[in-house]
Amino acid sequence: MAKAGASSQKPVRRPINKNAKKKSATTAAQEDKGPRRLKPREYKSFRLSKRIKHPVRLPNVYRLSRSSISLLNQHRRLFISVVLVYGVASLLLSQSLGTSDVGSLKDQLNQIFTGNFGQLASSFLVFVSLVSSAGNGSSQVASAYQIILTVIVSLAVIWALRQVVADSKVRMRDAYYQGMTPLIPFLLVLAAISLQLVPLLVGTSLYSLVTANGIATFAAEKFLWALLSGLLALLSFYMVSSSLFALYIVTLPGMTPLKALRSARALVRYRRWTVLRKVIFLPLLMVLLAAIIMIPIILFVSVVAQWAFFVLTMASVALVHSYLYTLYRELLKE
Repeated sequence: MAKAGASSQKPVRRPINKNAKKKSATTAAQEDKGPRRLKPREYKSFRLSKRIKHPVRLPNVYRLSRSSISLLNQHRRLFISVVLVYGVASLLLSQSLGTSDVGSLKDQLNQIFTGNFGQLASSFLVFVSLVSSAGNGSSQVASAYQIILTVIVSLAVIWALRQVVADSKVRMRDAYYQGMTPLIPFLLVLAAISLQLVPLLVGTSLYSLVTANGIATFAAEKFLWALLSGLLALLSFYMVSSSLFALYIVTLPGMTPLKALRSARALVRYRRWTVLRKVIFLPLLMVLLAAIIMIPIILFVSVVAQWAFFVLTMASVALVHSYLYTLYRELLKE
């Protein structure tokens, strides 16, 4: 009886879990595709989000400055010849030497400031006067010529920098002949940078307008207008910090301005503020180097001060592009 009862019992069927089957199938498909990877976080400008650090750390400004000066020094014959052509053309077309008399200006300031410290102060003020008048032509036509010459020598220097970094033999005439190929895309990127500088111009114009016409009289009002102008200037600097490198990307063969601007934005992603600090340091470096060279010349040999400042102004184009191109090369490292 016990055997008959045991044989009459039916096996219990368990319910099939369809979700478990789907899960196992999904797991098997993922194993076939390889290990799972986390989706990279996205960062959007001007939104509160956790900062994403870039894996490559950029060199400090001292190393960048040293590398850019060393690059020019290694190929000094090439870049001196390129800058020499630029200087001669500037003298002939735009008269960039200026009309101010350094000696007479120094004598007038020496009557105000006396003693050894007074001579140093007057030399510094003469240097400030030279810096403020740098690039000013004798007329609007001369200023237009100066802009055209600056664009031409910039293209020549950028082409020469790319060739010497690639260890190619370069001659000065090749820099001016072959470097002019991307002229139109280069000008279009410059136009885009000019549009990005509009907030800066609007901010400075508004601040000068409200302060000159007495619209902002109290300190709090002036502070608020200055804060607004500063925010507009920061917006321009934020946009230009990437577009500057589009000037070097657009000189590559087959590159369009829009593609160069997009590539430049991707190049500074996750480190835009770091790049902005290094770009802002460049004009400070230029002024510091010019002051170290020019103030002793104004103090002791003021007769040649104007010519010395003119030579420094011409050479500054090569130094600026060497610094920015070195920074651009560092941004390419991944």
